[in-house]
Amino acid sequence: MIVGPNGSGKTTLLRIASTYLWPSRGRVEVLGETIGRTDARELRRRIGYVSAALADEIDPALTALDIVLSARQAALAPWWATFTADDRRRAAGGLARLGLAGFAERTFGSLSSGERSRVLLARTLMTEPDLLLLDEPAAGLDLGAREDLLTRLTELAAGPIAAIALVTHHLEEIPVGFDRALVLAAGQALADGPIERVLTDAILSRAYGLALVVERRAGRWSARARRPGQ
Repeated sequence: MIVGPNGSGKTTLLRIASTYLWPSRGRVEVLGETIGRTDARELRRRIGYVSAALADEIDPALTALDIVLSARQAALAPWWATFTADDRRRAAGGLARLGLAGFAERTFGSLSSGERSRVLLARTLMTEPDLLLLDEPAAGLDLGAREDLLTRLTELAAGPIAAIALVTHHLEEIPVGFDRALVLAAGQALADGPIERVLTDAILSRAYGLALVVERRAGRWSARARRPGQ
């Protein structure tokens, strides 16, 4: 998982890793492929990507089923592709897996924020990705929708996906089972490694320029400002 203050480069990092943003300099390798030297369309089929920016690019008139199906072609719409009956069964099964059975014909624009997040997550699983990139998937969700999403992400973390990278502003949104962390500050990696060695008072206080207390209870993290005299 990836944390850091606004402007530290979290979203940019994920957009480059997803191949939706081209690096202006340097060399970037994702899943053993060098961006710029491989077909981005083929690489995208191995990467699942969920972000608010991506959601904004989706036609709100598309149905949930069409959005999930479009992942087969690493596209944002299904108009120029042909799908098999098996593709449609798989897409419907993905929606059901995320608690959206019966939502196949609902339009994206008619869904709640939590439902949209789950549709996009179902979309990422359509191609059985080797890498799952989640940019603030719980942003804007109410408490119930957030906890439902985190439960499903905890299940995914225990599954066959090789790696999941999650960006969040809130430690409370880290699903149980995530075992590594990266802290960014001013576009640089401040710390990375095992999560319990990275999410510490000292490292996060340095990243945010504020005295923080970091806690972990029953596998869930939290952070708050240190009170005077504490």
